[in-house]
Amino acid sequence: MAAQATVLNIQRFTLHDGPGIRTEFFLKGCPLRCDWCGNPESFNRQIEVGVYHNKCITADKCGSCIDVCPDNTMLIFSDSSLQKIDRDTCTHCLICSDECPSEAIKQWGQSMSVDECMKIILKDKGFYQRSGGGVTVSGGEPLLQSDFVLALFKACKQEGIHTCLESSLYSNWQRIDKLLPYTDLFIADIKLMNSEQHKLHTGVDNHKILQNLIQLSATGKELILRIPVIPSINDNSANMEATANFILDELDGKVKTLQLLSFMRLGEEKYQSLAMPYPMKDLNFDRVEFQQRVNDIADYFNGRGIHCLVGTKEKTAPEI
Repeated sequence: MAAQATVLNIQRFTLHDGPGIRTEFFLKGCPLRCDWCGNPESFNRQIEVGVYHNKCITADKCGSCIDVCPDNTMLIFSDSSLQKIDRDTCTHCLICSDECPSEAIKQWGQSMSVDECMKIILKDKGFYQRSGGGVTVSGGEPLLQSDFVLALFKACKQEGIHTCLESSLYSNWQRIDKLLPYTDLFIADIKLMNSEQHKLHTGVDNHKILQNLIQLSATGKELILRIPVIPSINDNSANMEATANFILDELDGKVKTLQLLSFMRLGEEKYQSLAMPYPMKDLNFDRVEFQQRVNDIADYFNGRGIHCLVGTKEKTAPEI
């Protein structure tokens, strides 16, 4: 199998993105730039490095990166500590991240084949069978590497393994359509119903996403929707009412579950490692009041007849 992908991360024994015990592959590259995203290392498709300057043990004591860099003028130091890398001149040879003993330079991403991924997947096939689990591909945006996802899911189905795609659905329909015969479950977000607000906070409008959701719903494929609930951005009543109307009117209510994901201030250190500003740094809110707001939103959707959870899993009563 020749298909290759840039894989950001692999999580085995995960329980959150699909049923049962799963192996989840996070692919690199995303066309959206959501203000609240906690994974900026997933934005660019190419393999890159992040710099954690607080981990650097200084050029005086170490200097491994200087020794191996083909052109160490791209390494920017302050008080002998590596602060950042000039990304305009960096060749992404990745030698510095291999040599750094303190992990101050971290490699984000690796190139993997379908065969390499299947070797990892098959290690846990017994767990999938006993738990009703399987394989999930997420991102980034996995549809940017849809040929790889197609080849991987075909290989999974040959082994009788459940497949799930977690996607923004910001893609042409043809890429989704090719995956339909090999995908058991889709997980997608509805971030904002107002297209202008969607573009303001994610970098793209929502027309393509909503149209793809309508087409996907019409196929009868199992679909879980998620709303990342962000204070002062999309937690208002007007947005939630518009979302409920869309689910009931345009999707005919064909949603297995609607999951509310409460905003968490995550990834700030990753943004710093990539020399990027953290978009949510000025957001202040009361966590207790906000969580009550999320609970109230769940009650609203359930009251409209849409099965809604706070989080990704049903709460079950403890066994006595």
